[in-house]
Amino acid sequence: MSGVVLIEIRETESELKAVLRKEKDATPHEKLQVVYWLKTKTVETVLSVAVRLGKHRTTIQRWLSSYGEGGIEKLLFQKPRSGRPRIMNPETVERLSNQLPEAEGFSSYKDVHQWLTSCCEVKMAYRTVHQWARYRRWRKIKSAASRE
Repeated sequence: MSGVVLIEIRETESELKAVLRKEKDATPHEKLQVVYWLKTKTVETVLSVAVRLGKHRTTIQRWLSSYGEGGIEKLLFQKPRSGRPRIMNPETVERLSNQLPEAEGFSSYKDVHQWLTSCCEVKMAYRTVHQWARYRRWRKIKSAASRE
């Protein structure tokens, strides 16, 4: 019968259930859910799994192939993301996050921009600083007049 899964699942139901409960991210959770469904015989074909999850059958087959090659470790392995590194490293973000709520901190976004340039040697556009401080950190810089 086409689409029937002939893969042996080595983990027990209880082991899979425990790993499934710990997983918080959506994609790894779905991958584990597929293995659990196959172990408990809730589903029998790749197509029925694909329909339940709303994924394409080749995606499910790829997941099961990686499970067959290396078990749960290989199934859940995610390649590190490539791409442009962030302008501000985590230490700078932490320092700025600590500085923003202080009363004698910054009086304007321009002060934040100058602080980043002078203290942390981070060269970024003013617009980026404003968007980061205002919208990503949800801090509105209060003017000196409004503090009194």
